[in-house]
Amino acid sequence: MTRATRHLVSRIARRDGAVAWGRRMVPDEVPVAFSFNGTTHAVMMASPGDLEDFAVGFALTEGIISNPGDIEEMSIEDHERGIDIQIVLRDRANAAFEARRRHMAGPVGCGLCGIESIEEALRPVASIGDAGIVLDAGDIARAARLLSSRQPLNAETHAVHAAGLFVRGKGIVGAREDVGRHNALDKLAGALAREGIDGRKGAIVITSRVSVEMVQKTAAIGASILLAVSAPTALAIRTAEAAGMTLVALVRGDDFEIFTCADRIKTGAAAHVA
Repeated sequence: MTRATRHLVSRIARRDGAVAWGRRMVPDEVPVAFSFNGTTHAVMMASPGDLEDFAVGFALTEGIISNPGDIEEMSIEDHERGIDIQIVLRDRANAAFEARRRHMAGPVGCGLCGIESIEEALRPVASIGDAGIVLDAGDIARAARLLSSRQPLNAETHAVHAAGLFVRGKGIVGAREDVGRHNALDKLAGALAREGIDGRKGAIVITSRVSVEMVQKTAAIGASILLAVSAPTALAIRTAEAAGMTLVALVRGDDFEIFTCADRIKTGAAAHVA
């Protein structure tokens, strides 16, 4: 069974002092469980679309697999209250996954389930290789504008995030949407991997703020530039700087702010000294 990603619902709206009954489209949101070799690893609240991309992308960006070939089999089980994605890993990938689970299993002393989980949450990002990607101000504005045109679910609901890969001269070569910003980026990662598109050839563009997880997942994709319409956290900036990733945020029309590794961006404007 295929779940709908959107629903038409009734609502009462107040506009300009008047109240009227009507209907509007809203996105769906369901629990999606990732089970590896019969063991549930994580449950995410997500949009019930592009689930194969989601599973592959989540496994890649979380370091469970190194490529889609590490997955031997995948099945999607739709239950009444949620979706369970059953993933069978090949022997080598499963051995590494089981070793990781044993390392993370420890005494529960805080909300993050012990020091091992804190280390996992703050895992370092490997240095980004320089693929020679350079963008100018026009590219950045174009990337955000083109991503907006690749968001059909958001056009109907105004309630979901998107992530895309922008390649200079080609535009957005892949995009995915989800109610969760991390999920949208995971779905994009999975789509790129399954279609054989090299993330190092372009810049990741997202419709959300930049938390450290967005930097970690962008690094897993291999992109050296991350563009975002909203602001970054301090930890995201530090992580991007340490990885050698260019972080550009608050992209609004022709305006933007560069936080790290500015040499990959040609601003086309003279610097103002206060």
